[in-house]
Amino acid sequence: MNAKLTVSLGLWQDRPAREALETAALADELRFPELWIGEMATYDAFALAVAVAARTSSIMLTPGPLPVAVRDPMMIAMAVASLADLTGRVAGVAIGTSSPHVVERWHGRERRDPPTALAESAEVLRHLLAGERAGFEGRTVRVQDYRLRLPAPRTPITIAAFGAAAVRAAARHADRMVVSLVTADSAGRLAARLRSESDAAGTSAPPVAAWVPVAVDGGVQAREQVRRAVVGYLAAPGYAQMFEEAGFGEVVALARSRPHPSELLAAVPDELVHAVAALGGPEEVAARLASYAVDEIAVLPCCTDEDPAGEHTLRTLAAWTGP
Repeated sequence: MNAKLTVSLGLWQDRPAREALETAALADELRFPELWIGEMATYDAFALAVAVAARTSSIMLTPGPLPVAVRDPMMIAMAVASLADLTGRVAGVAIGTSSPHVVERWHGRERRDPPTALAESAEVLRHLLAGERAGFEGRTVRVQDYRLRLPAPRTPITIAAFGAAAVRAAARHADRMVVSLVTADSAGRLAARLRSESDAAGTSAPPVAAWVPVAVDGGVQAREQVRRAVVGYLAAPGYAQMFEEAGFGEVVALARSRPHPSELLAAVPDELVHAVAALGGPEEVAARLASYAVDEIAVLPCCTDEDPAGEHTLRTLAAWTGP
């Protein structure tokens, strides 16, 4: 396996929220180079990042992907600069379009022209994080007269992408592209599409990271945890097609019919879970991760009663990468 290994907090909804801090401390102790800090229904990503910094020594902190329809470029730039200045830590940032449910129902915001919003947000964010004064009037983003008062962190920008337009935005504006909960075949196709879009734009293709749930020696609990995580993706645009192409058309059709959540969960086959995760013995996990033709695997360690905070998984992976 040649891909770089980083760690992402799973923020598993069936686990205590504060367990994320234990996972973060383990990732730092084991010398993983970077920690991705997402944002779900519990902690604010930047508040959690500051708490992580207080419990770790050197790991790079990358909040996100943050939904650009909810956080504007000024908010993101100010938050990243605050994180870097208050903690003294190297900070990255990831942005994406998120889902209609999160943007429109949770936040009550309009999810207007997501690909354009993603590209414009990345363009403005690049200038702000470099310490430049923003002056931008786009179709979805407007910023005038703001400049960071804190030291410019010159933070690398990661773009979460799946659809063609988002991949195009990553080719033009990202330092890295990330894909989440995808099959190895889909990850390879997205990486190839990124290279093609970069060639067309006359840019160097950024590296590609894949978020992959991992459980070394994981049993039923880990499998069920991932099964619950994928349910919300089954009918999502792009993901539905991916699962159909992987041979799971029946469960996608069921998801589109909006059944009771428990009925849909019960219908998700183990094979689908294993298609987007690396679960099993060390050799099986190593082979699954090696099948992803990407530059980086962002490991989402399954956290269960069998493996609290994902400690066994992280220690096993750290032993593979060496000191």
